[in-house]
Amino acid sequence: MPLIRNISRVVRRAYGRTVDLSHPTRSPLGSAVVNCVVYEDGLRQPGDCPAEEALRRVRKSGRGFVWIGLHEPAQEEFAGFAELFELHPLAVEDAVQAHQRPKVERYDDVLFAVFKTVHYVEHAEVTATSEIVDTGDVMVFTGSDFVVTVRHGGHGSLGPLREALEAAPDQLAMGPSAVLHAIADHVVDDYLVVADAVQQDIDAVESAVFSESAGRGDAGRIYQLKRELLELKRAVAPLARPLNVLATEPMPSVSPDIRAYFRDVSGDLARTSEQITAFDGLLDSILQAHLAQVTITQNEDMRKITAWAAIIAVPTMICGVYGMNFDVMPELRWTYGYPATLVGMAVSCFAIHRAFRRNGWL
Repeated sequence: MPLIRNISRVVRRAYGRTVDLSHPTRSPLGSAVVNCVVYEDGLRQPGDCPAEEALRRVRKSGRGFVWIGLHEPAQEEFAGFAELFELHPLAVEDAVQAHQRPKVERYDDVLFAVFKTVHYVEHAEVTATSEIVDTGDVMVFTGSDFVVTVRHGGHGSLGPLREALEAAPDQLAMGPSAVLHAIADHVVDDYLVVADAVQQDIDAVESAVFSESAGRGDAGRIYQLKRELLELKRAVAPLARPLNVLATEPMPSVSPDIRAYFRDVSGDLARTSEQITAFDGLLDSILQAHLAQVTITQNEDMRKITAWAAIIAVPTMICGVYGMNFDVMPELRWTYGYPATLVGMAVSCFAIHRAFRRNGWL
């Protein structure tokens, strides 16, 4: 039992984050069936067999359960499993369609849980169009003697998790609820990993905003980070209530001994939610600081433009006066009038320029 809470961490240490999850292995059991395995006393029984035969073996022996894993099944293909395990039509509809909200629902003796999986998309740097967080879905049906998992998306494979559970037969011996907990723990641990990776992106953008080379294009990067953070928040926030239900309320096929371990998962989820809330506030502050920097830069530009306009206004005014072609004007007939006027304009422009420089306008 102590190993249940660490299943996801074992998977990550054993397999890292470089497992190819884009193309799950297809089984001859069906185009969407990844695995169909019978477990008795926590031990995997040899050989793959059709779902009907697997369920018949389990119910004939009166112990163990069958775990069937599917990846993006079609409506027609999933209909057979729905009939075999007597799944509720509403839950079946949700399982076939992706992009469901995290939830836990009870249909008679069958528990239906929906989890949003997340994956951090590697990138060289954050841009205004970078994809940072990719999401998917894992639906779990649990009964007294079966577990049916339905996965949508190109990541979140449960194969490594299954192998890690098989390495701990004492946990699998506790039945379908052990699988449900392991999946929930694995999904929430991925939230923590993605949140830590997003924090590195936020730190990089924050450093760029406050650097001397900060540009106006940083606003697009900040907005993109906020959009991707919202995608992560949509996966994390709605799961709080379902985990609380699993941890506190009696549920079919959920062992009372395992119920306490859902509270540990709920604690990890709360930590992730707090991180996301802090990130959102930090990004707001970074955005406000960036906009303030842009405003200051614009003000400095306007001061420079105003200063040069004031300098140019002096010779423009003098030339304008002498360009009025009046007969009687000061120094109009004076031999040194023209060079004296040029010297006067140059001295005036220099004096004004020096004054602006001294006041920090130039």
